Amino acid sequence: MTARPGISPVAAHVRGIPRSGIREFFDIVASQKDVISLGVGEPDFVTPWHIREAAIYALEQGRTSYTSNLGMPKLREALSTHIAAKFGVSYAPNEILIAVGVSEAMDLALRAIIDPGDEIIFHEPCYVSYSPSIALAHGKPVSVVCRPEDGFAVRAEAIEAVITPRSKAVVLNFPTNPTGGTMTRAELERIAAVVQRHNLLVLTDEIYSELTFEGEHVSIASLPGMRERTIFLHGFSKAYAMTGFRIGYACAPLELTEAMMRIHQYSMLCASIISQEAALEAVLHGEPDTLEMRDQYRLRRNLIVNALNSMGLKCHLPRGSFYAFPSITSTGMTAKEFAVGLLREHKVACVPGSAFGACGEGFVRCCFATALPKIEEAMERMAKFVKRG
Repeated sequence: MTARPGISPVAAHVRGIPRSGIREFFDIVASQKDVISLGVGEPDFVTPWHIREAAIYALEQGRTSYTSNLGMPKLREALSTHIAAKFGVSYAPNEILIAVGVSEAMDLALRAIIDPGDEIIFHEPCYVSYSPSIALAHGKPVSVVCRPEDGFAVRAEAIEAVITPRSKAVVLNFPTNPTGGTMTRAELERIAAVVQRHNLLVLTDEIYSELTFEGEHVSIASLPGMRERTIFLHGFSKAYAMTGFRIGYACAPLELTEAMMRIHQYSMLCASIISQEAALEAVLHGEPDTLEMRDQYRLRRNLIVNALNSMGLKCHLPRGSFYAFPSITSTGMTAKEFAVGLLREHKVACVPGSAFGACGEGFVRCCFATALPKIEEAMERMAKFVKRG
């Protein structure tokens, strides 16, 4: 396509979206051989056999058609029961929409609620897509910093301090990628009070909720007065090691679910029926697998956090997810200098904290979703790098 002189063919709001800091860094990783990766946020476990078998059986039975825009009724019915039991909040099957991963569910939720110029509050350091997704929906991203001294939880007073007449919603993600931060019930109750006082919505991304190592996981949707103003987002990638199936879901009051479905029907139409069949098996029979994987992640977490602190990289103990977020300020390097140096000199890949927001500078993300022997070797190499620095 030939653009008119001086005019870009790319939409202005897309031109302003930066490339993912994670992907940019992994372009460098791809040029290296024999790298131990603590970078990609993906379980190293294979999807449990009974879940894969359900997908294979569905394919063998010729279940290759479209489904309802909302998703298979039997999957939504199973999720309705599961969410009520695990999260203490009830959704009817027609209030649940099956999406192509939580990423699509988040996009649908944002596009369903944002009028141009609406402000959406989110906490940083955070998953790399939140700010761009808000901007792509013609909203204004407004970040709130989570501090290491708070265990990377977000504080109600920090949220309230940035609220304006244009504020529309708050995005929460706990346990958090990249920090492993979690929230207490008491702090969520304070945030719920702020949200209700200012008549806001909440989009809560709970993809790591099953990977909570200590204490209870509380969904803000379950608190009094919050179900009607919350969009609950979840999926199967992390808890069931089903990243490639690309299957997630959104739950909300009927008016909001209907709005998301109207967007979904003209874009994705429906999630893959094969993935939905696998998800049904996971939600009905996958809990033992999840618990076993969580126990393994806990062992890995303890190892990596102890090793990081021992080498002088201060690291809080994440109560959830499979990420450690150590400070590298003691080395005198920037996050990118540290990550690139470690990769080139010792072939260990971690992600600069600056990829997750400006307040992530001074940290790196180390994913412990890899085997214990590899983590041990990676920590030995990193210790050598830190010592020589």
